[in-house]
Amino acid sequence: MRKRKRPMPHHIKELSATESVALFRALASESRARILELLSERDMNINELSAALKLAQPSITKHVQILEEAGLVASDYLASPQGTQKRCRRMHDRIIVDMTGPHDPTHSVAEIEMPIGMYSIVSTEPTCGLATRDKIIGLIDSPLSFHLPERANAELLWSSGGFIEYTFANTLPLQAKVNAVDVVMEVSSEAPGYDNNYPSDLTMWINGVEIGTWTCPGDFGGVRGRLNPSWWPDNMNQSGLLKVWRVDRGGASVDGVDISTTKIDQLNIQPWNATSVRLGVKDDAKNAGGFTLFGKGFGNYEMGLVMRLDHGTPPSPPAGRSRR
Repeated sequence: MRKRKRPMPHHIKELSATESVALFRALASESRARILELLSERDMNINELSAALKLAQPSITKHVQILEEAGLVASDYLASPQGTQKRCRRMHDRIIVDMTGPHDPTHSVAEIEMPIGMYSIVSTEPTCGLATRDKIIGLIDSPLSFHLPERANAELLWSSGGFIEYTFANTLPLQAKVNAVDVVMEVSSEAPGYDNNYPSDLTMWINGVEIGTWTCPGDFGGVRGRLNPSWWPDNMNQSGLLKVWRVDRGGASVDGVDISTTKIDQLNIQPWNATSVRLGVKDDAKNAGGFTLFGKGFGNYEMGLVMRLDHGTPPSPPAGRSRR
């Protein structure tokens, strides 16, 4: 019998207004909202949710069913010493509701996910290193390790300075016009071991154009990352923050907070051209706290580096009146 594949979390989901009706109904309950908050920390079974919320198990079961129907929660039935238990997990971290309507031909979103080990250019400084799900690659604190072939499988990398750059293959239709670009990542600073209060001024460039700087508050540890392999030490950093860098016609932002006036047209993102994304710490940064990137196998979010291109096809000009 073939084992059923678990549905994977879609950390950012975009819905039209009409597609969001069931979602809004599911969220119209304080108890269900609290369930989603609890599941952001770890997967839980019905008994654990019941104890945490001080609600009867039948009520929890009904709430979970509503969240499942809305696509917000998925569940598996697992064997336990007490029999079979239903274990629940959250499916999304962010949901975007598109108010332009589901049939707008001038609006589409293309998403490209890049493994964090597939960088094209890198410049690192000790403390630095990278790891797969199974082991450290090369030697810790050796920038040369970032050029070993195994780096393609990296799911965690860190550096106390420098930069890292990725090249995305932009295969949009030739007539497409890019309206906005998002770059989504799980990221933290880089301190020796970890330090929850260790700010770092992280700057991003797209196609060589600086879009702005965001200050990461720390290099987070003390609580194990949800995805971290068992061999990863407790005294090292464990997870990052999920951040969305965005550039559109109004300027650049991180999680909706403006960071510069750089606009999408300045980035020269063209169909069937490579799009470069660089993240780094400037030499003159006030808070030179390095950077850590988490891939699918480390941290709390099962994802690599994601680029989302909001694009449209300009409407065709009206046909001219034929001459008689």
